[in-house]
Amino acid sequence: MPSAQNWVRNFTVTDDDIEMLTGLLLERETPLRIDDLARALIDQRLQDEAAAFQERYRDVQTYNPSQTYAVDDRVVFPALNYATARVVAVREGHNPEYGVFSVISVVFDDTPEAEAGDADLTREFAAGLTYPHKLSQESDNGANGALSGTAQDPAALLKANRKQIIPPLEAALESASDLVRAARLWFPRDLLLEVNEGHLNLAEAVLDLAEGGPLTAEQIVQDIGGLGSGSDELQAFSMNLALNDDPRFDEVGPVDQVIWFLQRLEPPTVLTTPPILKYNPVNYDPDLLSLEMIDLEYDINDEWSPIDAEDEEVNEAMRITLTYPHRRAGTLPLNAELRQLFPTARRTPRVWVTLIDGQDGEAFNGWVVRQDRYVYGLENFYRKHLMPVGAYITVEPPTDEGNVVIKYDSYRPRTEWVRLITISNDQLVFEDQKRSIGAEYDDLMIVGIDDLAALDQFSAGLPPQRATLGALLKMILSELSRKSPQGTVHAKTLYSVVNVLRRYPPGPVFATLEAMPDFEHVGNHYWKLGAE
Repeated sequence: MPSAQNWVRNFTVTDDDIEMLTGLLLERETPLRIDDLARALIDQRLQDEAAAFQERYRDVQTYNPSQTYAVDDRVVFPALNYATARVVAVREGHNPEYGVFSVISVVFDDTPEAEAGDADLTREFAAGLTYPHKLSQESDNGANGALSGTAQDPAALLKANRKQIIPPLEAALESASDLVRAARLWFPRDLLLEVNEGHLNLAEAVLDLAEGGPLTAEQIVQDIGGLGSGSDELQAFSMNLALNDDPRFDEVGPVDQVIWFLQRLEPPTVLTTPPILKYNPVNYDPDLLSLEMIDLEYDINDEWSPIDAEDEEVNEAMRITLTYPHRRAGTLPLNAELRQLFPTARRTPRVWVTLIDGQDGEAFNGWVVRQDRYVYGLENFYRKHLMPVGAYITVEPPTDEGNVVIKYDSYRPRTEWVRLITISNDQLVFEDQKRSIGAEYDDLMIVGIDDLAALDQFSAGLPPQRATLGALLKMILSELSRKSPQGTVHAKTLYSVVNVLRRYPPGPVFATLEAMPDFEHVGNHYWKLGAE
């Protein structure tokens, strides 16, 4: 049977297709996923194609050089894209190498009417051939099976052509007024169960008792006593649809999982991005960045750097360096690599996830806020393990249960010299002080702050002329250079410290260093103040 690739490649959805799928949903009385509907549609297409194929080739023989044919027999030629023809003449063949055989003259069905003897409109083929021939073997092995309607696998066709089939099918279903979607399931609108305000108030109470959630619609329906006599699947579908239309509830599940949370009980840091994490983009010339600067930007891998990760599943642990904004907010940066690792969801801005402390197994509630590129829920982890700014944090791929393990390279705490930021006489000052640290860290990015209130007051009180990126870098470099015999500071350190005061990715920091005459590059990513 011919391949379905032609109509798959030019896949469109007709009104008859929607009517068929609606009938299927009515018959089953169960909501179905898009993949289930796609397979059903493909299966129907294949059945229709097979029926049309069988009708076309009714009473038609498959051409086989070893078989004999008579005038007026109809023959199909699999090797010629299943073209059909009528036998108009039979004669003896003449070739000593092949022995006794005959030659049939045929006129193909797409040929204009012609007399049997018109050589320009007929083609000849061997028949009754006893000599072994490749076409005889191919015919025996599969051509007759094709004419009998050998089935193709709808699931395999969908898997191989998903991008051609799913988007137009989803668009057609969405435009069908009689169908509704909830939790990635489809169902006829007229068969929905009623979910009234009383049901929704009970759902809110159930989630309230669960400290906001998350709970599935199935759990909520069970706890409120059900929605009537419909199937469990239909009750859950109707509840999902109603919850989706009520602003009190947030769908927070990852792909292929629908779970609900009471929005008013979600952490404030999830509903509103902390100011310390907000980056207000600044204009800078990326052409100012040297190849070495770009390499360093990739090494830092800030979530707001223009870095694109490969669009593929990540199966290995990723390591990031903890910066001050994320240490203060109790978050992880959702950089290019971690965006591939953490669970996703197209339909909701917030995804709930369980975070596991890789050091002792404690579980934390986590939230993936993809739009603003952070993962919330690490405050207790950082505090418990006394994580310094600059510590290396490792994030492992999700477990089979969907949990994400967070850990760090620990060792017995030892005393280390750390650059400490203090505020003195409304000035930013750096002091080297001893601190007990038990985690591996980047010594170029580590920084400590004891008096957060004083730092916040200083940062908030900076006048506009002292708060520009150039002014901040000059202030920081001027103070830090006092700690170096050469008067130099590494670009990583400048990036780390400037983010204590204002949120900037490496790109604009490095471009500002390169563009302003106040700064001089002395090699190996080290900078000093330029000559006055």
